[in-house]
Amino acid sequence: MTRDEAYQLLCEWVHNPNLRKHMLAVEACMQFYARRFAGDPAEWGIVGLLHDLDYERYPNPGPGGHPFVGVEELRKRGAPEHWCRAILSHADYSGVARQTPMEKALFACDEVTGFVVAVALVKGKSLRNVDVDSVKRKMKDKAFARAVRREDIVRGAEELGVRLEDHLATILEAMRGIGEVLELA
Repeated sequence: MTRDEAYQLLCEWVHNPNLRKHMLAVEACMQFYARRFAGDPAEWGIVGLLHDLDYERYPNPGPGGHPFVGVEELRKRGAPEHWCRAILSHADYSGVARQTPMEKALFACDEVTGFVVAVALVKGKSLRNVDVDSVKRKMKDKAFARAVRREDIVRGAEELGVRLEDHLATILEAMRGIGEVLELA
């Protein structure tokens, strides 16, 4: 599957513009981590782009829901099994343990991208106004972006073997690279 084919599939399945932006942000972050872990940025990016493919249609976790339905759709389209494993492993309830750098990176990028967007929205709607310290300060504020699981952000960095500060810096750099697409330039 090419990136163009993956994006076309995303557009067929995902209509919520914010969910699309989230998936684009995860794609960008996965490409950064692919370079760091000697992976294929195009391949890792596609996994990030499609990781929440079914979330809008099937938001309930578990069989018959997210991410199982999306993975079945990808299998029907001939996606490699290691892509499917990575997507399943980003949901703890899937029962698929994260083992590879790609799997660990997907988990590490997922929750934090949404949190960084929330920080940017209160910092002038621009990623240029966000730095590692501002993200860390907001992580301590439990009233801010309550739905974000901060423990998953910390655990994601730990599983990757990356200091939290370095992880946040990587996420910010990747997301700034597509700031216009995210409407947060």
